[in-house]
Amino acid sequence: MSEKKDKKNRLGGNLAVNRRATHDYFVLERHEAGIELVGTEVKVVRNGEAGLVGSYAEVKDGQLFAHAVRIPPYAFGNRFNHDSLRTRRLLMHKKEIRKLQTFQDQKGLTLIPLRLYLTAKGLVKVEIGICRGKQQQDKRETVKRRDADLEARRAMRQG
Repeated sequence: MSEKKDKKNRLGGNLAVNRRATHDYFVLERHEAGIELVGTEVKVVRNGEAGLVGSYAEVKDGQLFAHAVRIPPYAFGNRFNHDSLRTRRLLMHKKEIRKLQTFQDQKGLTLIPLRLYLTAKGLVKVEIGICRGKQQQDKRETVKRRDADLEARRAMRQG
């Protein structure tokens, strides 16, 4: 199996996943948005080379933007290559953007890109989460709950 197909299978159809976000934040709501990419960026994203760790989204002047989404330059892109950390516009209906604006304005809430994925039509989409930050105690509690669930599943399997 080629390295490209192996990476895609490992991610389960997702092109990039921000696992750090679920560790650091409580995800309250999830929304789907399109992302405005240039040609070489699409090729890199489809290869599974994009990264969402440390990225965030923000509503500015009625438009939604994603910051710090890492899409490295395309190896064969020559002069048409892109800047790897440029701000990318996210595409949603105005009504949805206004709703996200109200969440962004609330204290303690932030918009975080959770994953990049392909639709059945071959379009690249971003899942945006409305998130609230976790305290250290909350993170420990999440790990304890995950370990308890794992132990319960193991006990059920063993009979």
